[in-house]
Amino acid sequence: MAENTVSKKHDNHENVLERLSLRLQASEQAVEDIEISATAEDVVPAEENFEINEGKTSEKLSSQGDFDLEDLKKAMATSHYDSAITKAKDLILPELLERIDIVSVASQQRGKIENQIHDIVDEIIDEKKLNLNLHERNELNDALLDDMLGLGPLEPLLHDDEVTDIMVNGPHQIYIERKGKLELTNICFKDNKHVMNVATRIVTAIGRRVDESSPMCDARLADGSRVNVIIPPLALDGASISIRKFAKRKITLDTMVSQENISETMATILKIAARSRLNIIISGGTGSGKTTTLNALSQMIDHGERIVTIEDAAELQLQQPHVVRLETRPPNLEGDNEVSMRDLVKNSLRMRPDRIILGEVRSSEAVDMLQAMNTGHDGSLCTIHANNPREALTRLENMVGMAGINLPSKAVRTQISSAVDLIIQVSRMRDGKRRITHVTEVVGMEGDVVTTQDLYTYKFETEDADGNLVGSFASAGIKPKFSERAAYFGLEDILMECLKCQ
Repeated sequence: MAENTVSKKHDNHENVLERLSLRLQASEQAVEDIEISATAEDVVPAEENFEINEGKTSEKLSSQGDFDLEDLKKAMATSHYDSAITKAKDLILPELLERIDIVSVASQQRGKIENQIHDIVDEIIDEKKLNLNLHERNELNDALLDDMLGLGPLEPLLHDDEVTDIMVNGPHQIYIERKGKLELTNICFKDNKHVMNVATRIVTAIGRRVDESSPMCDARLADGSRVNVIIPPLALDGASISIRKFAKRKITLDTMVSQENISETMATILKIAARSRLNIIISGGTGSGKTTTLNALSQMIDHGERIVTIEDAAELQLQQPHVVRLETRPPNLEGDNEVSMRDLVKNSLRMRPDRIILGEVRSSEAVDMLQAMNTGHDGSLCTIHANNPREALTRLENMVGMAGINLPSKAVRTQISSAVDLIIQVSRMRDGKRRITHVTEVVGMEGDVVTTQDLYTYKFETEDADGNLVGSFASAGIKPKFSERAAYFGLEDILMECLKCQ
């Protein structure tokens, strides 16, 4: 009976409990007594509610394999503990909502009302005669505040600086990315309605909506973290929320050197390229670190320049004082009033920008971006999805075709070759680390072909005992075409010094 109770209420420890069941059947022993009581009248800590005879049972279990009885105890205790908190929260929340002005609470910062909520919750716990210790009361208070003011069970993950991505696949499955690797968490929502409440709270905060008539939505959190929401009927297993977090610590090119994302000389070359107002495209796959690299490069922009950023969901974190941030707008219920990225690029040209930065080029706005780069708005930056620098140029050419402009291929390629100066290829490798694998310069045209030269490439060599890839950032030893441009900005000596160090 104890096994059934635990397994039904706690899917997070299913594997441990299955192993327990097999061991108990093999040894014909059972856990003597596990009582879980989480009623309104009696919610008590798990440690007080079960005992395990560690004598012969422990001996036989260990003889069956590498089963650890302490792991079993911890799993059961945690399972019961989570259940107690969940039941107490479900019991207290309706009572709490009756005693507070939820509209007033929602409009205030969490720190200002936290103590008031704690006092009310403590009153309700005493009235209901719930037996919760101090630690459990604090956990309960945090869970209630997270549900009322935050993003519910996602709040601990949002505050964990090691977590870079959060992926909600329905109410009972939440994955995270930590150090470049995916992990399944033991966190879950109550049901799909709970997930929908959190998704709605995210998108309505920036004036957008997600419902059956508009089941997909791009949004952002208050700190700039990017969010994508897709709900049923398109998401078959329940609402899906994908959150791309940004590190609170600002990533610079020097930070990337210390993390071995690039070499020191590569970082210096990229600093010179950004300071010399080259038009740079950052290419890579999903989650490869394109936006992080763009943010790092943008720190080399002079503080006296006027910058206009254009994004679907504002996520760039520029440090300059003179930044105008623009964001696209989806159509309304009637399908009208949409403002596309192309509309914003056209409008930005009338705003006297020194630089235009596009969060991502994915469609016909490529035409206007190339025209801006070719008409005095040098130093522009953008990102694009591609697997290598050559493919990035091909994708850019294809996106120009999406604008419906009937231009010969040679004319399009000529415009690309004159507009784009540098392509930086970023990749997330199988050891979870992100590296800049190519720094490629666009040289010009030879016939109908855009010519390029690799200034730096990452060369894989071997793999160490911990599964980390070992390689080197190799220089081609070529003098860049943009050396004349660097000389114009007084940076040629530093550039030549870097090339001599190769």
